Amino acid sequence: MPSDVAPTGSRVRVLVLTGLGLNCEQETAQGFAMCGAQADLMHLSDMLEGLGRPLSDYHVLAMVGGFAFGDHLGGGVVYANRLRYRMRDDLLRFVADGGLILGICNGFQTMVKLGLLPGLDGDYSTQQATLSANDRLGYRNAWITVRADPSSPCVWTRGIDSMDLPARHGEGKFVTATGDVLSRLQDEHLVVVRYVDEQGEPTQQWPANPNGSPDAIAGICDPTGRLFGLMPHPDAYLYGHNHPQWPRKKLAGVLQERGDGLRIFQNGVDHVAKQLALVTG
Repeated sequence: MPSDVAPTGSRVRVLVLTGLGLNCEQETAQGFAMCGAQADLMHLSDMLEGLGRPLSDYHVLAMVGGFAFGDHLGGGVVYANRLRYRMRDDLLRFVADGGLILGICNGFQTMVKLGLLPGLDGDYSTQQATLSANDRLGYRNAWITVRADPSSPCVWTRGIDSMDLPARHGEGKFVTATGDVLSRLQDEHLVVVRYVDEQGEPTQQWPANPNGSPDAIAGICDPTGRLFGLMPHPDAYLYGHNHPQWPRKKLAGVLQERGDGLRIFQNGVDHVAKQLALVTG
């Protein structure tokens, strides 16, 4: 990670990739900016051609939602292949140097198909899981509730219990290559967030679980906790008024100014700022 910056949120640099079917870059950049970070937008093609600032100049890489390359070969497949064959070494160096990566929806699909997640045993190149078609086929756009595992090493969910977030996808069912991979994710608390029902319990039942993921998996992290991917959209809940029940919340006097999703961005920025403080003294 660059060490020539002060330990303040405004010095945390975030790269948000855009273009070629991605469509959530503005919301994602806004989330990081609201937490004090400097968020730069860069078209994927520009990054692949070496234009603009290099990845090594950033502390956080944000892989946003959308439909990269139209999802014609599956969510994140072409996007992952472009990165694998053009930027594999840069990505692995970024991870090794302590960089953070957040993948939301299409970004999560891409991270998994690249092998960045789950990253077991330090292997960030081998695909060990995928996001497949929802059990109820078709695109589903609805608000759900997720609960975070307090024992997870994930730096992005520190202090978070549960969150209401919108889920918008047609390929969100998390499937591992082997049962051993799933067992390790569970045993090592790398399943960061799970879909829960009205009682707050993990569920396989639709619509609380919109895709049928086993163990209600909504998002996972790598063993370092710095790489995090999830299907629901924290970028779509930055303000209290984003919630579909905001009028009721306002009448009840419980409408919050900041949306639940913003807590994920704040955690990422705070983690980097603390690490920079240790480096700069």
